Amino acid sequence: MKGIPCMIMRGGTSKGLFFAEKDLPPPGPERDRMLLRVMGSPDGRQIDGLGGAASVTSKVAIIAPSAAENADVNYTFAQVAVDKAVVDYKGNCGNISSAVGPYAIEAGLVTISEPRTVVRILNTNTNKIIHAEVQVRSGQVLYEGEYRIDGVPGSAAPVKLTFFDPAGSVTGKLLPTGNAVDVLRVPGSGEIEVSIVDAANPLVFARVEDAGLTGLELPAEIDSSEEILRRMEAIRAAAAVKLGFVANAEEAALKSPAVPKMTLVTRAKAYVTTEGRLVKEEEIDLVGRMMSMQKAHRTYALTGALCTAAAAAVEGTLVQGLVSLRLDETSLRIGHPGGVIEAGVETERHPGGTRLISVSAYRTARLLMKGTAYYL
Repeated sequence: MKGIPCMIMRGGTSKGLFFAEKDLPPPGPERDRMLLRVMGSPDGRQIDGLGGAASVTSKVAIIAPSAAENADVNYTFAQVAVDKAVVDYKGNCGNISSAVGPYAIEAGLVTISEPRTVVRILNTNTNKIIHAEVQVRSGQVLYEGEYRIDGVPGSAAPVKLTFFDPAGSVTGKLLPTGNAVDVLRVPGSGEIEVSIVDAANPLVFARVEDAGLTGLELPAEIDSSEEILRRMEAIRAAAAVKLGFVANAEEAALKSPAVPKMTLVTRAKAYVTTEGRLVKEEEIDLVGRMMSMQKAHRTYALTGALCTAAAAAVEGTLVQGLVSLRLDETSLRIGHPGGVIEAGVETERHPGGTRLISVSAYRTARLLMKGTAYYL
């Protein structure tokens, strides 16, 4: 049996294992085998590992000091599939990003300043800079606080995340196809209008109604329908082919399971969350439903919220058609199965289009465990 130092941390509505890069095998098959064993994949229950049998609890952050002048630490995100022997490094996880700053402080990788320490993070998946503003007291990360995020019980200290120059995180372009709207030919569904936008992570947006849903569906209803799951993955797979991530749609779930992220949007309307709370129409700007690793997301991915806010600011996208951000507006409120998430966007508009300066959001994070992870 082998052991490796790690921390388990909750970041936003996700949970993951945090490793120092120096303790891991080099990138490649050996590292991937180790991560799969530690998580307990590809057993769907992850019973023989530390994963939680859901995509949001089967995540890994790999951290190292950074040599970049504008960063303190390098952070590599790995999405470990639950029921497949796949470790996907395409794209980033915004929720896990919210725990990188606290981890860097816990690991002694940055100089602390009180009452807030700004940790400059280079995400190696996207080659983008993120600033995490972490609350600090008496030389320690302050986890206790009154800030609440939907999808997480209780309250904690806020962590502000700012993603700079987020456009083209994976594809190199804000609109990877050059179009605000594309038409995909989807087996079983015919032609579907979508907007493919890449900001913080690439998302493929489709109207809820075009996908045959109402937008009020909750994750249990989506996951219990093989037909809905097939339809959602077929749209996502067609977008993956369009982006050149895979050669054919049949490969998408295996070779590019995490991106692009499938996202359904519709106009703001009242609905009931998974906790039975009524979200009123006036509390939100639009309703969204996301997929994560071929299952319904229990809440809404943070990078998804950031990309949705960016899409709302881009002329001609399906999102912009549902809710257009005015020049004096800086944030978007998205209704998701767990409640509401708000994302900020700073843009610069000119005759040639829209330039994204940054996207931002508040999350919370918590250290859950420091110790040694053992695997065979």
